[in-house]
Amino acid sequence: MINPINQTNNVKTSIFYINDFHGKSINMERTVTAANEFDAYNKNQKDVDTLKLSSGDIMIGEELPINQAAVMFQQFVGITASAVGNHEYDMQEKVSSILPQVNTNLLASNVKINPNNPWAKKIKPSIIEEKNGHRYGIIGTSPVDLHSRSKDGIIHREIKVDKIKDTVKDIQDEVNNLQKQGINKIILLSHLGYTLDKIVANQTQGIDVILGGHSHDLLFDVKEGKNLFYSKTGEPVIITQAGRDGKNFGILNLEFDKNGVIKKVQNNIGNTRSFKRNAPVKYIFDKIFGSKDVYGYINSAPAPLKKDLIEPNPHAYFITDCIKKDTDCDIAILPSSNIRGYFEHGKIDARILSDILPFKNKLYKMKYSEKDIVDGFKQAAKSFINTANKPGIFYASGIKYTVTTKGQIKSMTFVDKNGKEIPIDIDNPRTDKYYTTVINDYCAQGNDGFTNLNQPENIIEKLQLDGADCIKNVLKNQTEPITIQDDGRIKILDN
Repeated sequence: MINPINQTNNVKTSIFYINDFHGKSINMERTVTAANEFDAYNKNQKDVDTLKLSSGDIMIGEELPINQAAVMFQQFVGITASAVGNHEYDMQEKVSSILPQVNTNLLASNVKINPNNPWAKKIKPSIIEEKNGHRYGIIGTSPVDLHSRSKDGIIHREIKVDKIKDTVKDIQDEVNNLQKQGINKIILLSHLGYTLDKIVANQTQGIDVILGGHSHDLLFDVKEGKNLFYSKTGEPVIITQAGRDGKNFGILNLEFDKNGVIKKVQNNIGNTRSFKRNAPVKYIFDKIFGSKDVYGYINSAPAPLKKDLIEPNPHAYFITDCIKKDTDCDIAILPSSNIRGYFEHGKIDARILSDILPFKNKLYKMKYSEKDIVDGFKQAAKSFINTANKPGIFYASGIKYTVTTKGQIKSMTFVDKNGKEIPIDIDNPRTDKYYTTVINDYCAQGNDGFTNLNQPENIIEKLQLDGADCIKNVLKNQTEPITIQDDGRIKILDN
């Protein structure tokens, strides 16, 4: 008998996928609208299996409201499975308060967890989903560089992530287990990053799709050698990823033959700003975040960055200026990875600040030498040539500098509290000249490779403030709307 729905007996699948939202609640509201439209379109597509999947880092930081919103967002969208990214682990001491609220399957096949840790009972290596009688195997991974991407604490003591060689084996073992159960359509939810995803695609067999994250790549369409690769047995493997901060989502349309081999593929990337904020979700999120106090107003501000980690960022300049003014320091430093959004014309309220600075990292007031400062900026500048531009350049108030696209600092100037510019000899910075410097706890503890900044003996004060607090404090005395603009404190040379 001929199947009237699908005469070829091929299986059609449409996957709505997300990654690396980093707690961006406003973009979450827009994405719920997009997901609803996806559902409405596919409602009458009786011969199409639909899946909704995440590759991790939807949560971020240690603040409960942000992570509650992230958990609820995935429920509103209908995400059934998610990789566990590094930012899902941000909540360390308080993680037990959020995990019971998660009803999405959390997947990581490459982690070893202390049985007493709350994560141990929540994470699975893989699951099986059935749609219209067709079964899909879904596997997850956490990033192999988890420990270097997280603050010291329970994560380092109780959760171990296999290195890439063993991670590849972990993934293949899960594939083999799924294939033994008769499953021939297998999806990997990867938070390894694009470079390692390509290694996995080439060194395994049985995986059809890798939905990626962590490296924040935006992969359009399907191009051989870019996001179409081949497994050890020569079968096609599709890799895709939808950027960062919830600016985009993806819809991957596939057609499998009876053996589970992809025969047709179409990869669509959607822009969340093309969709309206979902009103019911906005109402719920406003309740979660609490007070709607308005702290100030933006008259005008530049457009969002295209390369978030390595571009001059006037939004960051405004933040560091607020930190410097509020803490009365010589230099305020903000790593670009700390900034997850941008200001727009209109009011500054709790939701806006939470979107821009979701980590809530506390600030340390440090006594750093001129050499410490120069070495830190040089280390950050290497982001121009590092994989995925990580960890990102430094933004500062009190420092101007010129850097090349090859990651070399060419000049640096200290700007004192009176606006006087004093050149710094970057080749022979002084070890006997000190600056009162405010920087976040993450960098002050030596994370992201900034080991030279880890100087417990030179901590002046551990402030009970984060960047958002400083903005609020400064704006209390600001009566005029703010104009954010590029003042040229960072110059980039193309050589």
